[in-house]
Amino acid sequence: MAVTSLSLQANEQAKPWQLKTQRGELISLAQYKNKPVILHFWATWCPYCKKLQPTLVELQKKYQAQGVELISISFNEDEGALPQDEINSRGYSFLTAVMGEEVAKLYDVSGTPTTFFINRQNEIIFKTSSSNKADPRLDLALKEITKI
Repeated sequence: MAVTSLSLQANEQAKPWQLKTQRGELISLAQYKNKPVILHFWATWCPYCKKLQPTLVELQKKYQAQGVELISISFNEDEGALPQDEINSRGYSFLTAVMGEEVAKLYDVSGTPTTFFINRQNEIIFKTSSSNKADPRLDLALKEITKI
């Protein structure tokens, strides 16, 4: 299936960003240069994010030999929320940036979950706001971003 079946815009470049993790460490898209990236915008209170995250983790593991990285950006959180603790309590180890409201605006994200699939050339190949774990476009997007 051609990438156009993912109904994409013409290879929009992922915009650079830098945020902090819950522990205050800097994280940026530039750290993942030349790697395929799943960029997941979410919130701890979002039931649809919780539904989708196991699938994103499975996809990352399935394609880890091709260098796929899963990173997330937490935004619109309740006061006192601890997003990385929440990820860890769900049994996952991917990093999440916190206080990502400005980056969500930069990426035109209006709701959670919103997930971007970015190829090695830093092009956004697919964007989805679906939490449908069975969506075949998720695997198609991973196949596309891992192409060399």
